[in-house]
Amino acid sequence: MKSVLGDLSLTFSEEQAMLLDVARGFVRDRAPMDAVREQLESDSGFDPAVWQEMVNLGWTGIALPESHGGSGLGLGAVVPVVEALGHGFLGTPLVNTTLAGQLLWRAGGEESEALIEAIAAGEVATVAYLDGGDWGAENHAVTLTDSGLLKGKKRFVGDAKVASLYVVVCNRGGDPALAVVRQQDLSSAAFSEHTLVDLTKRAATIDFTDVRPHWLSVGGAVADAVRDYRLLGALLCAAEATGSAARSLETIVDYLKTRKQFGKLIGSYQALKHPAVDIYCGVENARSFVYHGASLIDDGSLSTDAEVACRMAKAEAGELMAYAGDRAVQFHGGIGFTWDCDSTLFIRRGQWSRQAFGDAIHHRKQLARLLLD
Repeated sequence: MKSVLGDLSLTFSEEQAMLLDVARGFVRDRAPMDAVREQLESDSGFDPAVWQEMVNLGWTGIALPESHGGSGLGLGAVVPVVEALGHGFLGTPLVNTTLAGQLLWRAGGEESEALIEAIAAGEVATVAYLDGGDWGAENHAVTLTDSGLLKGKKRFVGDAKVASLYVVVCNRGGDPALAVVRQQDLSSAAFSEHTLVDLTKRAATIDFTDVRPHWLSVGGAVADAVRDYRLLGALLCAAEATGSAARSLETIVDYLKTRKQFGKLIGSYQALKHPAVDIYCGVENARSFVYHGASLIDDGSLSTDAEVACRMAKAEAGELMAYAGDRAVQFHGGIGFTWDCDSTLFIRRGQWSRQAFGDAIHHRKQLARLLLD
């Protein structure tokens, strides 16, 4: 369907439905909240055995071509899996590994075949993108010198300590480039770990100075691929936030149906009913935006309609999760501020989801350019 806003297609395929069902069952059985909490203080933030099961299910290759060891289902088929992981607050390297694979495939094509096959087989990969932390900047401050060595640092590299492949967005002679670095080429001193607000996430600053990349791609395809990476990252972040908001709503409703105050269930008070309904409507809206985006992306360079959809999804879902996390804490009262209450995980995820891959203000600014100019 076409409108003044562009393509409004919204599809949900049998493959997506199957993957959503399988992923929900997997998260329910292998990652109850107690198990998730056990990993919050660990170095990696996830159980390696659980990650290996995800690899065995083929999730690392869902979006990669069959000729390179993947399933060839496209990134739209990853969305329901990420939504389910968000619902379970399960921290794994799946999102970063998936995005690294997409960036390599879109920039390098057949030349990156060996790297793509390794990622599809379960090798953990991540993208080193941010230099100064400004999502609206080019973030090409890391350079490739004439001697073929990298120079500079990348900040907030997701899953930095567990990744074996780093796709570094850099600059060579004024042109955007991608350089692939392996973990064994980096010393332990190159990593400066960060403590993030969302304790299910891990990141570090990495100094790539004097490291020689194993693989390099330069040119126009890189610029297009980096643009797509940013949009696809926003869409997957929105899918995760939507799942997390749905989990927050379930927890809120359960509490409203059991907690009594002044002899009445607190769920009977309109001051608590209305925000819960707002979250419910927000989850349905965000899910529609997310699957609209999933309907428009393909293996080619993303269209303007796809860009609009990804930005709308991120703006909606990021703000929704921040609101849902805040309400979860407030509705639980004093206990909501304590470590023992899951609300503390919800509000932390809300702050992460709001900022990751650009906040709502950033994306709405870009939407104004796309829709109103």
